[in-house]
Formats: sequence, C-alpha cells, structure tokens
Amino acid sequence: MMLRTPLERQYLLIKCFLRMWPVLSRLACLYRRTAVRRTRIVAVVGSFGKSTTTNAVVTALGGVPYPGSQRNVSSFLARGLFRIRPGDRHAVLEVGIGGIGEMAPYAEMIRPDITVVTSIGSEHHTSLGTLETTREEKAAMVRILPRSGIAVINGDDPNVLWMRGETKARVVTFGFGETNDVRASDVSLADWPNGTRFTLHADGESRDLRIKLIGRPMIYPILAAVAVALAEGFTLDQIQPGLEMLPTIPGRLEPVRLPSGAIILRDDFKSALETIEAALDVFAEIPAKRRIVVLGQVTEPPREQGPMYRELGRRIGGIASRAIFICGKRNHSCSAGATAAGMPSSAIVKVSSRDIFKVLEVLQGDLGPGDVVLMKGGQNLHLDRISLMLAGRTVRCRIQTCTTKVASCYHCPMLERGWERFPRY
Repeated sequence: MMLRTPLERQYLLIKCFLRMWPVLSRLACLYRRTAVRRTRIVAVVGSFGKSTTTNAVVTALGGVPYPGSQRNVSSFLARGLFRIRPGDRHAVLEVGIGGIGEMAPYAEMIRPDITVVTSIGSEHHTSLGTLETTREEKAAMVRILPRSGIAVINGDDPNVLWMRGETKARVVTFGFGETNDVRASDVSLADWPNGTRFTLHADGESRDLRIKLIGRPMIYPILAAVAVALAEGFTLDQIQPGLEMLPTIPGRLEPVRLPSGAIILRDDFKSALETIEAALDVFAEIPAKRRIVVLGQVTEPPREQGPMYRELGRRIGGIASRAIFICGKRNHSCSAGATAAGMPSSAIVKVSSRDIFKVLEVLQGDLGPGDVVLMKGGQNLHLDRISLMLAGRTVRCRIQTCTTKVASCYHCPMLERGWERFPRY
C-alpha cells in the first residue's frame, strides 16, 4: 500500500469539501439572508492585490485580518460567510474566479453592500481570454450592489473605471490620478527596507503616511481601505494607525533580511506580466549596492513571447548588475534583451525550471551588505524554498512539481521533513 503524506490527506479532504459546493452555496445564501442580513459585507475582487487589499480593509474597519492564506472560491467562500457571526458590523470577503460564469453565483450568495475592485489584468488569460471578458466577468460583483451600496474602484485602471457605468450604487475611486476621490502622491522608498512613505489625500485632508508595505503597488490596497472606511463613517484618525502597522503578506513584495546582510525582495506568489513589470518598477527605485534579479516564466503570457521576454530582459539589463533567468521553453530571449541593454554575458546565468536549486548555488556565498535580490516567479516554482535556504532554514523538499496546493512553503510540514519516505516522489 502506497503511503500518503499529511498534505495529500489534506488535499483529499479539500476535494471532498469542494464537491459540497451545491449544498453549501444554498445554505450560505440562506445564512446571508437571515442570520447575518444586517452585517455589511465588503467583497474584494480583481486580478491582482486582492489579499493585501482584504487585509487592509479589515484593518481599516477595526478588525483583525484572518491568519494565513485563504482560498477564495466556491465552498471556501461559503465557509467564509459562515465565519461571520450574527451581530458583526462588518465582514470582508476576498473573491476569486477561474473561469467564465463563476462570479455571478458568488455575487448572488454574498450580496455585498460594498464591492472593491483592485485591477483587471492578464492573470486568467487562458481561461478568460481578453481583458474585456475579464472585466465583464468580475463586474458581476459590482452590478449586484443595491442602490444604497458602494462601489470602490481603482480609478487608475481604465478597465476597472469602466465599471462605473455598470452599477446604480455610489462610486468612490482611488489611485494616484488627481481625479480620484482617495489618492496618493509623493511616494518614497527612503525608508527601505522598513516601508514606504507617501502623502494621502482624502476627506479634504492631506497626510503623510509611513507604511510597512513596499512600493507603489502596495499603496493601492491602503487607498482602497481608506475609501471603504471613510464611506462607513470612520475618521482618518481612526484609520491611519492600523494601516501604518499593516504587515506584508509573504511573497508579495516582502523584504527578507539574510544573515549575510543582503535583502531578498520576495515577490514569488504570482508571475503575470503586470506583476513582473510592477516589481521591476519598485526594484529600480530601491537603494542598493548591487541589484540581482531572479526571474521565472511569465504566467499565461498575454502576447507574443519572444518580444515580450526580450523587453523584460532589456529592462532587467538596465536596472540590475546580475540576472538569473529560470528558463522554460520560451523565455531564452530574456538573455538577449539583457545583453542588448548592456549587461555583460558573464553576469547572466540561465537555470532550468527543472532544477531551481541551482539558483541557490549561484547566490550562496556571493551576497553581502547592500545587495538586494528580487525573487520573482510563479507559485508553481515555490521559489520561497530558495529564500528560506538563503536565510538559514533547513529545506529537504526538493520536488520539482508540488501537487499539494500549498500556498506557501513556510508552514508546509514537508518542507524540512522531505519526501524520501514516499517512493513516487
């Protein structure tokens, strides 16, 4: 009899739980319309930034973010509704989708009072196709808002701003553009690696904020949270302290200090093209002695891959002194782009996606004070193992492909235990 790991047993339980969606969704609908009908629910949707925005909104509304990662689809959403207690003033639910036709049933079940839309991007390019299809799908959570509801939308994203015409609810915009209701200006990474400074403009006031999150992309969740809390009757004095202390979610532009004095900027949770470009924008502003980029493949590339990877390589060659490209079948063009931008070929290392631990061999012993490493790749690579090993933690898990659906290696019971007892691995 073949041994099952603890994670495999957990995965089987999750599969069984997901099959209960038809029953759980009906029960959750009933629970929403009866026991928690007076709770004001905030639904957070979008292609990127949902988890950080959810935590920020919870914090701004005086709550405590749920510990650990949360699954945001089907039966897990129903469970999220059941976590709301009768009498709770507010609740915040992150809502994700994987294909066409999924958002409308979620909207019917949740019946939000407030919907936050973070962004529209290429994350589901394979399943949803165009950005127009993606925005149409996600707009279901905006359309269901009652006239007394509030749509809090990213005013800098034209595909999100389009949703203004899809609702009869009040619309509040956030972003950096001057026409937004809640906006930011004067962004600075002078506090690196401890956080970001910026000026908040909201409620007729301008305030200087110092948050622990890193870079311009992470200001959007703060602005969305301010917009929600102000609309719900909170004051800036009530909102500001909690948001300034909001911690970074692991793997989302997370600075990790190494014993060598170097710092890794972990952004290894998603690898859609927009997230790579945003991470490189932040990386270019970080004060560093040496900048080193570790880049995996683009998830669901939205355009022709050769030119896309060459352009990414060109950007990296212009801001970094070294690059490690984790190569699949199509992204060899990164090297050509980097050399065209002036990076010496001796500063470029290509590593197979089947052996990401060569990244460790290249970096170990070569990092010192003032060095900053951007670790950017999709969740499927589990690059967090490299960060953990560089930080001195024991890592025995060396599998190429993880089928256990664990969001992060940090708390995986197989990380230090390894898979040697299980022959099929």
